[in-house]
Amino acid sequence: MTALQHSIKFHKPLFALEVQRNNFFNSKYSSNTCIEMATKTALFIVAEGSEELELVAPVDILRRANVTVTIADLADSEYVKTKSNLLIKTDAKLKDVKNNKFDAVVIPGGPSHKVLSSADVVGQILLEHEKCGKVIAAICAAPFVLFKHGIAKGKSLTSYPTVKSDIEGFYQYKEDSTVVDGNLVTSRGPATAVEFGLALVEVLLGNEEKVKVAKGILYPL
Repeated sequence: MTALQHSIKFHKPLFALEVQRNNFFNSKYSSNTCIEMATKTALFIVAEGSEELELVAPVDILRRANVTVTIADLADSEYVKTKSNLLIKTDAKLKDVKNNKFDAVVIPGGPSHKVLSSADVVGQILLEHEKCGKVIAAICAAPFVLFKHGIAKGKSLTSYPTVKSDIEGFYQYKEDSTVVDGNLVTSRGPATAVEFGLALVEVLLGNEEKVKVAKGILYPL
């Protein structure tokens, strides 16, 4: 067993960062149905204050595995301003993809978890995907978003320590760096963002693809 497998039980911004867009996303996704797509897809829901490492690292990892990733901002902005004042270009307006089905819905952490946890549209998206048996993933403080929207109650997860006391009574809380429980993937924070991304690759595409991506970025397994 590998180490990774074992652990898985507006003031002016500094600069703008553009993550490669998936310009053809509308043709890739089905709406309102629970069907499997030939190409795996993932939706990252972000808001002002999202933690950039927890966004960019797993997006990069998934795209290396040829997963079609869509970044959508809660405010439907063209750019999302992250925790450290980076501007990251989004791929779609959340209102335009909220009824589409993805193979995974991913919530990065950061101060944005507060607004995401109170947004009805986020709860709607998460609940619909949970009903369809899709992958739900959250890192850092984002498991609090799952808690507030009633997602995956009773399952095993982890989180950033500051939200542990809020959620541990409703889940089987673990201290592992990344936890996979069926279609639920959670992780602890910025330092585990690459591991989190690789865990998503494994859940979506299998261990062989995870190992391939890990070797490509020189990540020790």
